[in-house]
Amino acid sequence: MQVRQRMKRLTLCAILVAMAASAIGQNDYSETGQYKNYISTGMPILLIAPDAVSSGMGDVGVATTPDLFSGHWNNAKFAFIEGNMGAGLTYTPWLRNLNVGDMNLFYLSGYYRINSRSTAAAGLTYFTLGDIDHTDADGNKLTVIHPNEFAFDITYALKLTDNLALGASGRFIRSDLTNGATIEDGSGHTETHGANSLAADIGLYYENTIDKEQSFALGAFISNLGAKLSYSDDDNDKEFLPANLRIGGRYTNRIDDYNKVSLMLDINKLLVPTPPLRGDTTGAWVTYNNMGVMQGAFSSFADAPGGMSEELQELQLSGGVEYWYAETFVARAGYFFEHANKGGRQYATVGFGLRYNIFHFDFAYLIPTTKISTSPLANTIRIGMTMEMKPETK
Repeated sequence: MQVRQRMKRLTLCAILVAMAASAIGQNDYSETGQYKNYISTGMPILLIAPDAVSSGMGDVGVATTPDLFSGHWNNAKFAFIEGNMGAGLTYTPWLRNLNVGDMNLFYLSGYYRINSRSTAAAGLTYFTLGDIDHTDADGNKLTVIHPNEFAFDITYALKLTDNLALGASGRFIRSDLTNGATIEDGSGHTETHGANSLAADIGLYYENTIDKEQSFALGAFISNLGAKLSYSDDDNDKEFLPANLRIGGRYTNRIDDYNKVSLMLDINKLLVPTPPLRGDTTGAWVTYNNMGVMQGAFSSFADAPGGMSEELQELQLSGGVEYWYAETFVARAGYFFEHANKGGRQYATVGFGLRYNIFHFDFAYLIPTTKISTSPLANTIRIGMTMEMKPETK
């Protein structure tokens, strides 16, 4: 448990970024007397919207129009992407509202169309937590560590029919929070190391037309299903990866040759077990810590101590709207909601994009709507640049 606590102190900034709040104030009561039982995972950055497209629409993405960043939201969408090949990079400065200047998130993605029915893609997520002073048990500075996390994935997407596609991804994950430093506490020393894991994603995507002007899409995506993270050889409390289920849909109306509007909605659910109540002495914590990945994923639908009402609180909702003019300019807006007892992230988003030839530029801005005046999410921006080669029109 000492290693786990130390790891969580080191990842405080990352957890603040994700607003998971699992390491600080876990299992507190809200002002209304409701129990706040946050779900804890390792590497929460894997669920943070990395691109400037979906993040401008309240973090919807499972059934949005296929694009370069489909690997994060629903890998099956790559089978329906219009281009032959493309690559893109998104940059997000983190926690600027808290005057943290050296935390950044980068996301690189690319794809190549193999044939009319299949596409291959790859993505790289890199998160740097800046510099952190490593001290001994008395608070004396020993050295400076440079914690960072990254994930690399490869994807294959295949059209099963003219309207339905299946996607599969494999992912290598590394979380290096201590650079191998020896952690000291009141009971001794602990040798640490970076945590590695392998994970898989699987997605389904369906799109069809209603008539010449209207179309719709549906999507389902399971991501980050993989082995737990461990930061030392004697770490008995390993961290679950943020395994996740996302389902949603999109409705698009082409008003005329120049104007097009899309409405989107996502429902999000962590496939991670809910922690027992604080102070539980029935052995629930031992069961929780020893639970396997697949067992945890299945039990996550009916394990909340508060019953079905708490299970419903664990659902996250995202809604977004996108307006295109002449396939050149796009405006976006959206909203993200998470229950206060499960993290409390609630924010509006806006964004825009420009298309010129093969080059695309996108920008998104996040506006917290909670009463927390010093929200670390305030003023978060994302900037994306992509290049995409589309087939020649005849």
